[in-house]
Amino acid sequence: MAILMSIQTLNRPQFLIGFVAFRNKTHTQYRTRSSNSSISSVFLTDESGNYEEPSNGSTSLMKTQRSSASCIMLSQQNTIGVIGGVSVLSTLVFLEKLACWSSRNGKECPPFVVCSDPVLSKALSLRGSFPSTRNRMDHIKLNQEVMIKNLQHKRNVLQQSGARGLAMPCHLSHAWHREISEDSSLPFLHIGDCVAMELKKAKMKPIHAASTVRIGLLTTDSFFVVCYYKEKLQSQGFEVVLLDKETEEHLLVPAVEALQRKDIEGARNLLRIAIHVLLVRGVNVVILASDDLLGILPHNDPLIRKCIDPMDALARSIIHWAETTTKVPGRF
Repeated sequence: MAILMSIQTLNRPQFLIGFVAFRNKTHTQYRTRSSNSSISSVFLTDESGNYEEPSNGSTSLMKTQRSSASCIMLSQQNTIGVIGGVSVLSTLVFLEKLACWSSRNGKECPPFVVCSDPVLSKALSLRGSFPSTRNRMDHIKLNQEVMIKNLQHKRNVLQQSGARGLAMPCHLSHAWHREISEDSSLPFLHIGDCVAMELKKAKMKPIHAASTVRIGLLTTDSFFVVCYYKEKLQSQGFEVVLLDKETEEHLLVPAVEALQRKDIEGARNLLRIAIHVLLVRGVNVVILASDDLLGILPHNDPLIRKCIDPMDALARSIIHWAETTTKVPGRF
């Protein structure tokens, strides 16, 4: 099943209030920190993108909302379409970033619609194994066609629902950004471009005797993610620095395994060492290009200042597009 969600914001919200999901037509709710946002409508679609009626008592309310607030929002020229990736949680975190960054300087959150479902996580068997192991990599390769078709379907649903620009908060899914964006006229941000452009604007200087600015990259899906980040960063003149395979196997693999065992301190110590290895090699910043690695370090850890969450750059870029698209249609 796919979920479309339209959210109207009131009084410059700081955080998203909730997310309504349907699974086997059962109504559940996920809440984050409180805010003044309100969910205006939720549409459940079938595999063809056609609207379905909820089987619970909210049917009449949904019909009323569908004919009023949601239609007004979906017709706006700067409506953002969010393509949910492998992790539903990462999609929710991105929506919170969207609300937080857009509310800076007293601005309103742009209108947006979201399409997400659990098919990808089931097809790729994400739970129970470390993402960069050989078995996991082979499994993803075998399921690439399923993944691409699923993401293309979400893109189509969002386009039919009034989205005018697209963002995809999923590192792994961006490995197939070109395939997903084919046959679509909508502007579609690439997270690698967003990060590279922000780093370029920062005008950083090389460290020590290095001739170019060096950017560290940590990811748990190196086979799929490293290539497009290297391409985007190198196009802006940066040198990308990675952990060697042996160091990755001795640090990142056990770090995520420790996290899965709820050994938070163990995971933090291993991630700190991995970041330090890259810093010693003269990188200016370290990109944490994995949902597994984000959130391990506490917010007050000094090393956080040396790290970048690419989803922040993606959120800022799509917000900039939404704020400027009415002036220059179709431009980022």
